[in-house]
Amino acid sequence: MIFITLARWKKKPTKELVAQSGKLLEQAVKEGAKLIGMYWTLGKYDAVLIADAPNEKAFMKAIMRWGDMLSTETLVAVPREEALKLLE
Repeated sequence: MIFITLARWKKKPTKELVAQSGKLLEQAVKEGAKLIGMYWTLGKYDAVLIADAPNEKAFMKAIMRWGDMLSTETLVAVPREEALKLLE
């Protein structure tokens, strides 16, 4: 399953905070999540994370670890080709 997470820092990011976030990401990857892309952005959100995880529960377990440092909104993504098949 593909997940797109929009994130905002709860406080000003520091090198230490970013390093801690990176360690959490490494742990999620060890548990089966696959990082597709991660971007820092301008606008309403500070970052966008695109990941693949086995299921909703596995992704939820991983993303909840960032609760103290990030406010997030996660979307489930379905590839266009698969969504078009649902129209038939």
